[in-house]
Amino acid sequence: MKQIKKILIANRGEIALRILRCCRELGIKTVAIYSTADREQKHVALADEAVCIGPPQAGRSYLNMAAIISAAEVTQADAIHPGYGFLSENADFAESVEKSGFIFIGPRPETIRLMGSKTNAKAEMIAAGVPCVPGSEGILPDDEHACLDIAARIGYPVLIKAASGGGGRGMHVVRAEHELIQKIQLARAEAQAAFRDGSVFMEKYLETPRHIEFQVLSDGQGNAIHLGERDCSMQRRNQKVVEESPAPGITEQQRAEIGALCVAACKRIGYRGAGTFEFLYENGQFYFIEMNTRIQVEHPVTEMVTGIDLIREMIQIADGRPLALRQEDIVLRGHAIECRINAEHPRTFVPSPGEIRKYHAPGGPGIRLDSHCYAGYRVPPHYDSMIGKLIAWGPNRTSAIARMHQALSEMVVEGIHVNIPLQRRIMADEVFAEGAHHIHYLESLLGQWAQESE
Repeated sequence: MKQIKKILIANRGEIALRILRCCRELGIKTVAIYSTADREQKHVALADEAVCIGPPQAGRSYLNMAAIISAAEVTQADAIHPGYGFLSENADFAESVEKSGFIFIGPRPETIRLMGSKTNAKAEMIAAGVPCVPGSEGILPDDEHACLDIAARIGYPVLIKAASGGGGRGMHVVRAEHELIQKIQLARAEAQAAFRDGSVFMEKYLETPRHIEFQVLSDGQGNAIHLGERDCSMQRRNQKVVEESPAPGITEQQRAEIGALCVAACKRIGYRGAGTFEFLYENGQFYFIEMNTRIQVEHPVTEMVTGIDLIREMIQIADGRPLALRQEDIVLRGHAIECRINAEHPRTFVPSPGEIRKYHAPGGPGIRLDSHCYAGYRVPPHYDSMIGKLIAWGPNRTSAIARMHQALSEMVVEGIHVNIPLQRRIMADEVFAEGAHHIHYLESLLGQWAQESE
């Protein structure tokens, strides 16, 4: 047994605090790293040790691999937990961590590389029997006629996507043949600029799908389980705004079938750690789109309905312990919803850094708030605008929505703009209440609300 005694947390904000709390519970010492903009972070004050690794710019601090590994060496940490974002899905970082003699709390570098390429990941999933969106076999060739033939075979509309990266960059919908070549060239240029890889591929464009993802845990020793699914269909510009578990309208049979395929795929690729299989779901059909080889922002909703601490499981797996949980141990109880609380204007979405002058966290049955904020905390302008995640659990979906509505009305963040008014409107929306929304629904809703306010 490896016996991890000290973990360096290679992240910031609420996820760093979340990992620190789990370490405390396990009796593991913690090392916080921080940029000069993050001296006042809560986890920095609470960690056993803290190391400043650079200036505010992420490229010179939280993305500086050498500085992070040096901090682990200086503090004699045993392992590094990357959280999400930053270097969490960077195979080179995972490799550097392991070559430097530390444990990387996540998948093996080769697994991150394999699943980081959407085209390779799709080929693996097809081989594992996981249903995929009809599309090109691998990246698109330079031959324009071949691209036109592929699109004709798939049928319009089609979607051009970057083979590396995500977040909507290098992604274009093509509805007619005359647009195809121009959109492919545009997507290649964007992908090259954003990810230094201009490779793109093509898929059938689904008009009104939902975004449904399955949470898995796998120990890399032949044991794997799934913990049910989450619905993340409330999105703006491909960024999730609200997530929930279980997904409305998914049957026990569908959950068991797709979950079993995800588990089989984990065993096939020798997956180690926590991961998520993301699907588009339309007309009763699931279509695999990608795998996230890390913990997700929305992991708390799964924790709330299963009672399983996913961060704890990640640490135990990284420590070389076989998975103690079996599939029959996983029972989904009730319903959980998560609202991302962002430091941004609720209508214009312009980021709103600055000092939080007044702060009040909501309470009540089934309410959980994962946040690093407090009164007097200054939100820096250098990073993602999310300042917390508000989670509401209830015995059913209706009660979870009601509890979330109440919690949002209780929560106070003054001094900066936050998106709480937007989240309250979503919770009051009839289509959302019916679970009839899809990935494009929030964009149309925002358009309606903009017209109302004019």
